[in-house]
Amino acid sequence: MRDFGAVGDGVAVDTGAVNRAIMMASDSGGGVVWLPAGTYLCYSIRLRSRVSLQLSPGATILGAGVAVGAGPERRYDEAEHNPWDAYQDYGHSHWHNSLMWGEDLHDISIAGSGLIWGRGLSRGASEQPLAEALGMGNKALALKNCRNILLRDFSILEGGHFAVLATGVDNLTIDNLLIDTNRDGIDVDCCRNVRISNCSVNSPWDDAICPKSSYALGAPRITENLTITQCYVTGAYQMGTMLDGTWKRWPADKSALPDVKPYFPDEFNGSIKLGTESNGGFRNVVVANCVFDGCKGLALESSDGAQVEDIVVSGITLRDCTNAPLFFRLGGRMRGPEGAAVGTMRGIVISDVVSHNSVSRLGGGGIFSGIPGHDIEDVKVHNVYLEHRGGGTAQQAALDPPEGAEDNPYPDPDQFGDIPACGFYVRHVKNIEFSNVEIAFRDPDLRPAVRMEHVEEADFFRFKTPRGRSGSVFLLRDVKDFRVASSRGVDDTHLESAMEKKL
Repeated sequence: MRDFGAVGDGVAVDTGAVNRAIMMASDSGGGVVWLPAGTYLCYSIRLRSRVSLQLSPGATILGAGVAVGAGPERRYDEAEHNPWDAYQDYGHSHWHNSLMWGEDLHDISIAGSGLIWGRGLSRGASEQPLAEALGMGNKALALKNCRNILLRDFSILEGGHFAVLATGVDNLTIDNLLIDTNRDGIDVDCCRNVRISNCSVNSPWDDAICPKSSYALGAPRITENLTITQCYVTGAYQMGTMLDGTWKRWPADKSALPDVKPYFPDEFNGSIKLGTESNGGFRNVVVANCVFDGCKGLALESSDGAQVEDIVVSGITLRDCTNAPLFFRLGGRMRGPEGAAVGTMRGIVISDVVSHNSVSRLGGGGIFSGIPGHDIEDVKVHNVYLEHRGGGTAQQAALDPPEGAEDNPYPDPDQFGDIPACGFYVRHVKNIEFSNVEIAFRDPDLRPAVRMEHVEEADFFRFKTPRGRSGSVFLLRDVKDFRVASSRGVDDTHLESAMEKKL
């Protein structure tokens, strides 16, 4: 790299040297561009096919800042035109305005134990007009319409709107990344054959790992054949302290950190969430052996017409969850071209899940909710232990959550308000089964363990709730073909139909 004029002192701009080295390797038929120890201050680095970028220990690619009136050599590449950018967030619609980007590439890798630090990047959204005017970048790494991509072993600090954004990328491997960032960690959008493994992501302000299926490519392309395994996600730590090993948790008193960058998070995020952009769908997805710590729970959302099917969630542990541990939503936001139909959600298996000390107001178990005329179908929940703080009141038990599609179309547990169940809230669902499931809580909770509305074919076997509780185990409203057996606190029962019944 030094042969191409790179200085690596964190002061001189090294963008030209890095891009020249990548171009020469590509023009030679491929090769490895090696960055030795040093800090390489850069604007947009343009990746090329058949080139591996190797980050040595001690090597940092540092995203440069942009000043008013800066010339083209001190600006990030312009965000390209996208005629479909009205259908997803600005950051999802553009790729060139990034610290590192590639389009229509194949057979590339970024590897090594170095660091990508997006210090000069914008977080997007509210900063968009200013960012465009100044020529700022808002992603650490963006890939569009690529194939055969490997990302391995490096770290990302302060990654902007997206630390990693991959759109329309097939055969993608993301392994052993450490990401400590100020918005989303890893977003894979409209991608096929993806493996995300052994990654740790601290993202207090947004999602940690977030598969999507947007309309950014001009068509509703599905995300499929996706595995997320052996990952750690959190929002509980101040940005940068996971990477430097100090692991500083956010203080309870916001005034203790008055100058926190970018701001003190109101609710620690850091979850794994499929959605919200969901025009194409999700199919053949496995989320397994992952740890959630001080963050939102696992979410699966079809909001914009997505066809969701064949989903397995297994071996998940959640601690100090800041909202519903499990959230599955089939909604009707329909953010996309007119005429698309509401999506579907079917074939979901959840097993071997444990949650400790989650918040109570959104239900200590989970939410499964479709909308009128569009049911979630074929769900199985097995071998699950969910413990929350309790304290639910009779007033909460009497609430009737809004359908949400009209009142607040953003698919999030908060759209329902306080949940009138201390375990699971199930609405507009067909064929759901719970077996070997326990709901536990610390303080007495007056809400029913399960509230079901507009549900058909519901089976409960060995469903356990605490002894001596005041609320009912089940509250059924417009439920057909309900069965419960071998469950504490309720007799074995089969109901062909129940318009309003407590058990």
